[in-house]
Amino acid sequence: MTAAEIPLIATTAFGLEAIVKRELLALGYEGHVVGPGRIEFTGGHESICRSNLWLRTADRVLVRVARFPASDFEALFEGTKALSWDRWIPADGRFPVVGRSIRSQLSSVPACQRAVKRAIVDQLFSAHGVTELPETTGDFKVEIALLDDVATLTIDTTGPSLHKRAYRQSAAIAPLKETLAAALVTLSFWRAERPLLDPFCGSGTIPIEAAMIGRNIAPGSLRSFASESWPNITTQVWQAAREEARDLVREPFEERLVGTDIDKRVLQYARANAERAGVADLIHFQDRDFRDLSSKRQYGCVITNPPYGERMGDHREHAPLYGSMPEVLRRLPTWSHFVFTSYPGFEQLIQLKADRRRKLYNGRIECTYFQFHGPRPDGRPSGADEAEESDVGATDAPEKHVLAAESTEPSLAPSPRSPRQKRDIQPVFGGLSDKAHEQAELFRRRLTKRARHFRRWPSKQDIHCFRLYERDVPEIPLVVDRLEDHLHITEYERPHDRDRAQHADWLDLMCRAAGEALDVAKTKIVIKRRQRQRGSLQHDRLSDVGHELEVREGGLRFVLNLSDYVDTGLFLDHRITRSMVRDEVLKRRFLNLFAYTGSFTVYAADGAASHTTTVDTSRTYLNWAKRNLALNRLDGVQHEFVRNEARQYLRETPETVKFDVVVADAPTFSNRKGEENDWTVQDHHVELLQLIGTHLDGGGIVYFSTNFRRFKLDEAALVEYSIREISAQTVPPDFRNRRIHRCWRMCKVE
Repeated sequence: MTAAEIPLIATTAFGLEAIVKRELLALGYEGHVVGPGRIEFTGGHESICRSNLWLRTADRVLVRVARFPASDFEALFEGTKALSWDRWIPADGRFPVVGRSIRSQLSSVPACQRAVKRAIVDQLFSAHGVTELPETTGDFKVEIALLDDVATLTIDTTGPSLHKRAYRQSAAIAPLKETLAAALVTLSFWRAERPLLDPFCGSGTIPIEAAMIGRNIAPGSLRSFASESWPNITTQVWQAAREEARDLVREPFEERLVGTDIDKRVLQYARANAERAGVADLIHFQDRDFRDLSSKRQYGCVITNPPYGERMGDHREHAPLYGSMPEVLRRLPTWSHFVFTSYPGFEQLIQLKADRRRKLYNGRIECTYFQFHGPRPDGRPSGADEAEESDVGATDAPEKHVLAAESTEPSLAPSPRSPRQKRDIQPVFGGLSDKAHEQAELFRRRLTKRARHFRRWPSKQDIHCFRLYERDVPEIPLVVDRLEDHLHITEYERPHDRDRAQHADWLDLMCRAAGEALDVAKTKIVIKRRQRQRGSLQHDRLSDVGHELEVREGGLRFVLNLSDYVDTGLFLDHRITRSMVRDEVLKRRFLNLFAYTGSFTVYAADGAASHTTTVDTSRTYLNWAKRNLALNRLDGVQHEFVRNEARQYLRETPETVKFDVVVADAPTFSNRKGEENDWTVQDHHVELLQLIGTHLDGGGIVYFSTNFRRFKLDEAALVEYSIREISAQTVPPDFRNRRIHRCWRMCKVE
């Protein structure tokens, strides 16, 4: 065997064999996959140097010393001893032996290692003419690998694994190996002329590896290798290989790669790593939450390894993150997206099938590389010729044959079901169908008509907050309230055929249509989703943005919060009921139960009630009620605020304390923390009204209301009241749903 015919093996992680084979071919060596993670090729001493310097996705380069049958220890010992180990290992060379055995009779790996070690020692004694081997210099790690009773003996030319590029001295928790990061870039559509963004960059491995690929920087150029100290590979050969690597470095490309993360500490590591790798000028690292992802660049690639719970916590804690991906990534309509994760049910969660999936391993964690092919700048079908690769370890989903076009506005892109796709860009996430555009036009016309109908209300009736649209068209299940110069849009759950991202684009389109129809700026439109309350589910706080608005109603002012809660702080359907209360409370004692933000209390104070008591379980709402009173300069000592559950308050208050007018706008159900018993309006309304009755003198009035559609008032159990339903009179004319609430006026019998 000559130096030009040395059999070599490049090892790699399972699933990356085809990539390593392609990298070897680029170096001029024809590789052959001989097993999982093992690619054989031949070459001379320069091949050892060049492959170690240039292989981006391999783990090691091994010299294959021999391969022979070995079903017993004698065959293993004699076969090993017969080899020319002195060709590689000098008399003072250090040669530890490691091993593995799969489906072989020689199953004891330590015993195999000892046999191989003794055989090599005997051969070296004889070949070098020495009586001792001090093992003081160099690194000649030998491996005995047994597979189906066939022994393969190799010497490691690499030393520390090739993923150790020497630029990453600091890393985040659970970092991605450099070799795997390079593979993710290689398997993507990214080229140096295209943008790249990693929104979970950690210590920057993916963008750094991409930058090194873009500049053709040899991945091993910063480090040393075990075989650099071998006496049979001259210094000149290594110098020539390193000079070649330096000569082949390309000039910096124009596109700046972007890596973002929410951890400022790991971003410091990323910047330092990029500096050591020599690519700091090509990468912009930014402290940014994934939810704020955006880019003005076109036809880029998102390549990312988001957290998925195996080493950083439980899968479930990352469900909101993965659920948000379609709505976030739709902001990049011309981009392709490549997500590496082990998160279970990823495609089901994002409601989109990948164009290609590839099983890969991050350490011992089985992961999938999900590849979503975006539109191409040249107008050819997405994915065509962009990532030629072997199908080893990959599975294909149906290709999307979509042509790119001039427009890049996500809201103009149709869904895959639409014939518009031939002339419009079809993004990976999102897109709109012709049907959506038709719905938007229908919605726009309806809003325009309604706005014309109520155009005189603000000036003639002093009504500045009213309902414009209330699920008028079943396939557009939205509610639109005009609040001064703002629009508050609420979406109600309804089955549809859109995925998450398409639905988000649909909502954006509807908001834009509403803004255009009503001449309201985008910044003054707020949209929320109201899900059906099931079981004991309560509406949670939505955010802490604190988008407040001061509005007018009935000559009074109220503070609304448009962002943080499902409701704004003012129930528009009780506009008439509030006026009725104001007309009835002159010099009378008023009690507001389930007070919410105290709008009934403000009306009662404006109606010159002698005293008001406002009861609610929420400190936030009671403080809100105080603000509303102060806003109208109606605050004073005659107003009492009590944090308590309504029934508990009535039980604890002496019966000698009487009220003249009581409002109980009762919730359908409530199970707030700290309350012993849940509240359901159907089960507990009789108890509540009977307790109220103990605090009323004859002629006292109760306004009782509920939004529960199936509610049945048990009048037979309320003999102390004269009862009259006033629902028809109290639902305002701007509400299409005449059953938005039910309301009764109850008078305590003398």
